[in-house]
Amino acid sequence: MNGKIDYKKDFKTLYMPKTAPEIVDVPSMPFFTLSGSGDPNREAFAEETAALYSLSYAVKMSYKSDDVPASYYEYTVFPLEGVWDLLDRSKPATDKSNLKYKIMIRQPDFLTEPMFERFLEQTKKKKPNPFLGQVRFERISDGLSCQMMHLGSFDDEPQSFARMETYCEEQGFIRTSLLHREIYLSDPRRVEPAKMKTVLRFPVRKS
Repeated sequence: MNGKIDYKKDFKTLYMPKTAPEIVDVPSMPFFTLSGSGDPNREAFAEETAALYSLSYAVKMSYKSDDVPASYYEYTVFPLEGVWDLLDRSKPATDKSNLKYKIMIRQPDFLTEPMFERFLEQTKKKKPNPFLGQVRFERISDGLSCQMMHLGSFDDEPQSFARMETYCEEQGFIRTSLLHREIYLSDPRRVEPAKMKTVLRFPVRKS
């Protein structure tokens, strides 16, 4: 329908960057978030992701309910994102059991804290998931960041991060944290590794 918000078009700068590094100022946005640690290939991670999606779709489909949220507008559900860190920095980043993360899905601007509580209770009844109780509703701002579109396997991301860091040095920016954000635009269950698209981003400041 006309007027439907599509993140790939309406927020193209944040979700469809070029395959070359660039500097962007990321505003504050509302998210459903869930924190955890360990190998993302394990079953628990899949359940955590499912909790975020079931809650996100409850919000999206609420226009069919008897209590439509005020200021509701049509939109495409945003993609899964993750902010990644290490539990023990003395261990290599390739040790996936050592990963620490906060996964999240951006929400529409009309969503409020009371609405979140309402949708959370509804989802617990309709689609029980042991991780729903750990989901939080919060606003997050990445601020000044370096980002680029990474094409290919997750295992090849270090090469893209190296390009981003070189670009920052050349443009007079300094990376301010070892944490980084990934935005998953491809489903690894359906897309072959060489064709996957992932937005990579980390915070910077002027040197």
